[in-house]
Amino acid sequence: MSKKNKKSKLRMERFDIVSNVIVFIFAVMSLFPLYWLITSSFKNSAAVVKMPPDWFPKTFNFQNYIDVFSNQPAFRWTMNSIIVSSVATISLIIVSTLAAYAFSKLQFKGKNIIFIIFISSLMVPKEVLIVPLYRIVDHLGMVNSLHGMIWPNVATAFGVFLLKGFFDTIPDSLRESAKIDGASELRIFYKIMLPMVKPGIGALFILFFVQVWNDYVWQLVIGQEVGMKTLMVGTATLMQDLNPNFAYKMAGATVAAIPMLVIYLFFQRYFTRGLAVGAEKG
Repeated sequence: MSKKNKKSKLRMERFDIVSNVIVFIFAVMSLFPLYWLITSSFKNSAAVVKMPPDWFPKTFNFQNYIDVFSNQPAFRWTMNSIIVSSVATISLIIVSTLAAYAFSKLQFKGKNIIFIIFISSLMVPKEVLIVPLYRIVDHLGMVNSLHGMIWPNVATAFGVFLLKGFFDTIPDSLRESAKIDGASELRIFYKIMLPMVKPGIGALFILFFVQVWNDYVWQLVIGQEVGMKTLMVGTATLMQDLNPNFAYKMAGATVAAIPMLVIYLFFQRYFTRGLAVGAEKG
């Protein structure tokens, strides 16, 4: 190996070391709030605000979690959040995959104009729609119900916009060959097209599930009764006490964060593949 190549290799090794150190530092900075949240949930309230802080609990106190589920309807809030997020996300995926396939592969009059109008709705902030949307939901009798939290979330163009890009990458020759073989449009969609956009569906599932799970304002407006609150709204009410128990609140916030971690771990493979495919398209 020449002297020039040795110097180049040495510079690359140094660069790798420096870049790995920088990535490690940013990883620690990103994970520290989660670490502090979880460890604080096992402390008492005084230990949470203690200065200098205890970086690790001296004793693990599970009473905070017991109090969350015994003094508050936290289990009901958790089930409400799971039902709302799961049903809304699955419904959105069904609607979005069908609409995205139609916009990408089917030919009909005014397709491009309809798609532009459809996608332009993404530029309208959701907060602007809260009052008229609430009046519609109230007229349909869905206030203080899970239906009122679920179905307005399905009426969004984000999933169609995301999945259409994945359908566009599939060659039209596959669909044409299947049609020549006598396959119906529904069979082509289900057997050929849908398996090829699984990375996009996985990415959409994570992104939208997290969005609905963390949707505070709309769920606060619709779920006015205690039993109809979601976990995010219910946890936020714990923060409004005049004499706050910070460890108790940390336990509630931890319960709200755990499902997000589980969902990401289960769908991480599809999420990263979806981002990689999106990057290649870009």
